[in-house]
Amino acid sequence: MFTALPPPVVAGELVRLQTAQHVVALTFDGGANDAGAPGILAVLKRQHVPGTFFLTGHFVRTYPNLARAIGKTFPVGNHTVDHLPLPALSTSRVYHEIADAARMIERATGRDTHPLFRFPYGARDSRTLRICRRLGYVSVRWTVDTLGWMGGPAQTPAGATRRVLENLVPGEIVLMHLGSSANGSTVDTKALPGVIRAIRARGYRFVTLAGVRGPK
Repeated sequence: MFTALPPPVVAGELVRLQTAQHVVALTFDGGANDAGAPGILAVLKRQHVPGTFFLTGHFVRTYPNLARAIGKTFPVGNHTVDHLPLPALSTSRVYHEIADAARMIERATGRDTHPLFRFPYGARDSRTLRICRRLGYVSVRWTVDTLGWMGGPAQTPAGATRRVLENLVPGEIVLMHLGSSANGSTVDTKALPGVIRAIRARGYRFVTLAGVRGPK
């Protein structure tokens, strides 16, 4: 069953790329552990597929070698320092979570994260969106979440792939995760080869978010 898609931009947030071309952007969030990261990087390299990575300051501090390897090849976005729900924090703390992460991630990866920012848990409100824009970022959401973070049996590699294909549209932004779920499973890592094959079989190619422009 096809799921209705939101417009490309909703209230200044990017939910899919503004294009009619048959392209898909795979994005990977790193905010917890790195259990699935080696497998994901290996698949992307083997299949010659680009991706965009949203990392936290905590992640790059914990896994500096991995952060460096990601930065050598892929665009990197800001996912805050501690992966906390920003609407629950003071304005000062929100600024620090975003600005401090920018510095930490750039030191670790060699990449300026601007203008790519993703709110932890997708949690945001008008105040935190204003802060995001003031700091030079675009809120990057997603067209589809594979739900791989739920782990089995709630989600499976086949189920994750099915969600991506049900929402396939020009400019689709796919959300996947580098870490394992609470039960230790790495659904997104296992699903990735099938996701790539299925998307290519439908005549789509892969792009990054490197061309996204900052707020006006």
